[in-house]
Amino acid sequence: MRVVSIAILTALLSGPSFPHGQPQDDDQSRCKSKDPEQSIEGCSSLIQSGQEKGQDLANTFLSRGSAYARKGDYEHAAHDYDEALRLNPSSAKAFYARGWVYAREADYDKAIQSFDRALHLDPTLAVALRERGVAYTYEDHYDRGIQDYDRALQLNPSDAIAFHDRGLAYARRRDDDRAIQDYDQALRLNPTFADAFYGRGLAYARKGDNDRAVQDYDQALRLNPASADAFYGRGLAYAKKGDNDHAIQDYDRALLLNPTLADAFYGRGLAYAKKGDNAHAIQDYDQALRLNPNSAGTLYWRGRAYERKADYDRALSDYNQALRLNPNYSDALIMRGMSYTRNGNYDGAIQDFDRALQLNPTSAAAFYDRARAYAYKQNFDRAIQDYDDALRLTPNDADSFYGRGLAYARRGYYDSAIQDYDQALRINSNYTAAFRARGEAYMHEGEYFRGIADHAHFLWLKFGILGIAIRLCILVFLIAIALRFNFKRLRKDPMTAN
Repeated sequence: MRVVSIAILTALLSGPSFPHGQPQDDDQSRCKSKDPEQSIEGCSSLIQSGQEKGQDLANTFLSRGSAYARKGDYEHAAHDYDEALRLNPSSAKAFYARGWVYAREADYDKAIQSFDRALHLDPTLAVALRERGVAYTYEDHYDRGIQDYDRALQLNPSDAIAFHDRGLAYARRRDDDRAIQDYDQALRLNPTFADAFYGRGLAYARKGDNDRAVQDYDQALRLNPASADAFYGRGLAYAKKGDNDHAIQDYDRALLLNPTLADAFYGRGLAYAKKGDNAHAIQDYDQALRLNPNSAGTLYWRGRAYERKADYDRALSDYNQALRLNPNYSDALIMRGMSYTRNGNYDGAIQDFDRALQLNPTSAAAFYDRARAYAYKQNFDRAIQDYDDALRLTPNDADSFYGRGLAYARRGYYDSAIQDYDQALRINSNYTAAFRARGEAYMHEGEYFRGIADHAHFLWLKFGILGIAIRLCILVFLIAIALRFNFKRLRKDPMTAN
């Protein structure tokens, strides 16, 4: 998360002011040092000396708390802020500083309470408004956060951080256009604001403008080359652009900087899978699941990778685990249904497809795969209905035309079957199976030479040059069969018998 920078916190909680000429002048200088170790030593000497009282002592605790915060020692920082408040309960800055520590530890409820106290004491403390906005944002109370940012910007219209933070709230509310406007303003005020480039890159990526997203991530990384999140974000944008090689390079860099970034392992796994490298994809999914074992999405995609490697048992196991974590995962239901179909568990498959369609009634894939399951159960009428729905949603799906053609053929409706095979071949002129199926339908309809031509085309597509020889042999055989069938029909025709 982004909270107010340590430098700004230090400036706000500047060291105590003491009269000159006293023996503790050296400790005073060290207490106000920007170096946290020196500051802690100097402030501690002043506190232990017993010479500081009241508000001066409270300010010394504030300064030491700020030094602890700069070290990331939030427990000791909070203790010192509490001491400062015990000595000076009307210190808005101390309440603000304690709220800052709570926010840093992701205890947003306590952070908001402390910011409330600070603002009750000083309603014009713009940084307290801004940081309370951050706490509200991370509590998913975006509207309340935006209200605080608005008030903070009324008090300080040149606060680039407040514009950035309000942009973040808009982004989390999925209002990317407003987010981009705020990031733009933050960058006008501070052209070297790496987080604003990063945030704007995220917003552009969500809008599908991956070219501009990459440009912003480039700027963020120029300013902060150690940002694992920016490398991950740019890798994701490259992946969406179809540039999986650059995506993998960026995920590599992200993982060098942060080896526990589960999303980077997951993203790199997806990129490897798109390149057809399922072995590396599975390795990355394994690492992502080691870091985040409850990711249904990672389990689903690992299952897909296992399926492409023909490791169907592991694929089914992953789909089952994904559905235990998320019973409403429609894509996982479809893939498990396909696994059940492959294993001959057609009823189980149909149950999964039914559930997927309850969750997503416009899933052409679920209709198509349920149609196949019904066809395997010899329920061709239900199969045809599902193919109809699949084609209503995806009118140019050659596989659905082919599947419906097979179902029509099994019902004996060869004319309808031939029409569907025609459509499949119109969409995909090299659809090998459709040539063979149409050839069989023509033969059933007595159009033997058309059937022979389709079988010949099937053999040509299937076997290439070898198919020429095979085609000639089969052609002679099929002509003989055709003539035999025709001869039988002539013998049975009473009109020709006379």
